[in-house]
Amino acid sequence: MQINDTKNDRVIQAALQGLTARQRAIADNVANVDTPQFKATHVSFEKSLQQALGADDQPLRMMKVQNGVAGPDDASADLKPTVTLDSSTGRRNDGNNVDIDGEMLELSDTNIRFNSLIQVMNSKMQILRYAINDGKR
Repeated sequence: MQINDTKNDRVIQAALQGLTARQRAIADNVANVDTPQFKATHVSFEKSLQQALGADDQPLRMMKVQNGVAGPDDASADLKPTVTLDSSTGRRNDGNNVDIDGEMLELSDTNIRFNSLIQVMNSKMQILRYAINDGKR
């Protein structure tokens, strides 16, 4: 097993990929806010992450652990984001359904989540760096 190939690493990587895809979709929606007949796209990936982590309605229940070390087969490799086209009609006469205020709010939320995950990965790298360099003293 590699140090950077744990279940958590793969889930964080999938979340970062999903957030990146969401940022691209939002940027596309904002860029086409004045394009007639343009339909907004949305990206979802949270459900597949919850399924990969085994999250359910009872997150604090007791469970038996077979092996304390998470191997590479513990998380699904199929954690791809889902892009959906919003075919609903908007309030505009030109057929465009992009809500710029909603898009900007979603972009802010996405950026906060992305930066938080980057901080988590940076913290892990700092711990590993300390263990490699200063742990031998």
